[in-house]
Amino acid sequence: MASLCLNLLPAPQPSFHHPRKLLETSSSSSSLVDSTISRAIGGLKPIVVTGNPPTFVSAPDRRIVAVGDLHGDLDQARRALQMAGLLSSDGQDAWLGKETVLIQLGDILDRGEDEIAILSLLRSLDMQAKAEGGAVFQVNGNHETMNVEGDFRYVDSGAFDECLDFLDYLEDNRYEWEQAFVGWIATSEQRKKYQNLPQSYWGPWNLVKRQKGVIARSVLFRPGGPLACELSRHPVVLKVNDWVFCHGGLLPHHVEYGIKRLNWEVSQWMRGLTEEDQNPQIPFIATRGYDSIVWNRLYSRDLSDLEDYQIKRIQSILEETLEALGAKAMVVGHTPQPAGVNCKYNCSIWRIDVGMSRGVLNSRPESWQ
Repeated sequence: MASLCLNLLPAPQPSFHHPRKLLETSSSSSSLVDSTISRAIGGLKPIVVTGNPPTFVSAPDRRIVAVGDLHGDLDQARRALQMAGLLSSDGQDAWLGKETVLIQLGDILDRGEDEIAILSLLRSLDMQAKAEGGAVFQVNGNHETMNVEGDFRYVDSGAFDECLDFLDYLEDNRYEWEQAFVGWIATSEQRKKYQNLPQSYWGPWNLVKRQKGVIARSVLFRPGGPLACELSRHPVVLKVNDWVFCHGGLLPHHVEYGIKRLNWEVSQWMRGLTEEDQNPQIPFIATRGYDSIVWNRLYSRDLSDLEDYQIKRIQSILEETLEALGAKAMVVGHTPQPAGVNCKYNCSIWRIDVGMSRGVLNSRPESWQ
């Protein structure tokens, strides 16, 4: 099944350079080229994307909306999108956002049972949005990279079942990926109607079923697996107009390394295209460690726990990062904010993970816009 990913994302051989300051148009000397993803609507200019996976997005005069961590909770994900005026509430999952650009900040996986259904929903909404001059982007978080690494510590039991059912569904669709993946959101709803059985119903077969679920998840999410390849379409850092979006937080040394380079290298790793002897060299500064892009919590710490000199130092780091990218502010998820969406450091950082999933805080859904 690893071959399913071959047509999902082209594999260019980039030549990267590392300017001190990265600009939105600075892709002319690499093989990561611009592409227009939506047509001009009502006098608006089209959305132009640079990078593969997307790294820089020019979305003139668009409304920009961002949603934080969803953690497998489809109901709460829908509520967040409905509250933002992007999703119909009639059960049809219709895009209502017109030319809006939506960014989801990662951690769709783990702690909930409807992970693939949410991924399917977002792909469907992206297709609908593009037809109206909008777009939907996703940013990978630490739970996406953990699952590609085979770290299933936070996987909900229902999510293992979903993987098993999805593999069967994929086989029923003769491994026609696009058809199966986009159609899963509707199929998964039907599947649930027949699975509301008491836990004791399965008796001694529970262990066997769980083992099969773990195997199915490994097949889907291993580097080169179908869902790992789907995740490889998405970046770990995305700049839309003059806003930077990432899951945990971007630091100066990430920018110096090159965010197009980071996105491309993580994507290649997810697609299973790194050489075996290069596996230890996947971009750890993006995916592992307390200061990696997907794990960093520097900007999300409670300021009441910090001394004045620490606050000033963090603000200096944030300003240096934004200046290097030519951005005015950063939007992050990763760290639940019990008080809701908020901004700090003169609103140079927005923290939008509100812990809405029932597997986290089960809080009231919110979005940033």
